[in-house]
Amino acid sequence: MIPDQRDTPAPGSGGADKFDDDQYPAYTMGRAAAMLGTTQNFLRSLDEAGLIEPQRSAGGHRRYSRHQLRIAARVRELVDQGTAVDAACRIISLEDQLHESQRQNTARRSVE
Repeated sequence: MIPDQRDTPAPGSGGADKFDDDQYPAYTMGRAAAMLGTTQNFLRSLDEAGLIEPQRSAGGHRRYSRHQLRIAARVRELVDQGTAVDAACRIISLEDQLHESQRQNTARRSVE
């Protein structure tokens, strides 16, 4: 199961620490793959495609955040439905661009 942002208190709120931060790279590659029910190679392919860029530990090991795991889970859903990994990565990128544009439009409308 992927931790859900809605269940996570905001950073800085009563006793929150770095593990409450959605962007904190708390998960090793092995743990991330197990949580997603996929292989480590799948996660490497997302890194190679440039969709997610995990941070590296001092020893060079990949570390993933909850946000990155949700993206990887979405890619896996598309792949499980028959979409190629590269196409799924492009779809996710386009969805993110659309959501950001919608957010900006909403912000502009509220200023007017």
